[in-house]
Amino acid sequence: MKYAIVESGGKQYKAVPGETIRVDRLQDEVGEKIVLERVLFVTDDGELHIGTPLVEGAQVHTTLADNIKGPKIVVFKYKPANRYRVKQGHRQRYTLLKIDNILME
Repeated sequence: MKYAIVESGGKQYKAVPGETIRVDRLQDEVGEKIVLERVLFVTDDGELHIGTPLVEGAQVHTTLADNIKGPKIVVFKYKPANRYRVKQGHRQRYTLLKIDNILME
């Protein structure tokens, strides 16, 4: 099985061709081709390529599938002695990337 470990937005993701990964929001449009060049590790049927810190010549080609929002998180601050109550909600924005292929030069 061929897969790669890539970095996007300071986080690491396992990229398998044909699957979709959820990364922090990217400013590109839906349907655009995106090349992830920060590849840390690649394996192809037992052949390992480990980066120090990046694998030279490795690229992961993806297509931006969709921009979505995550689940709502409720932030509630409460201080009983001061009658202080603040309720706030937050929904993180994510980008879905469909992995097209992994290239090694």
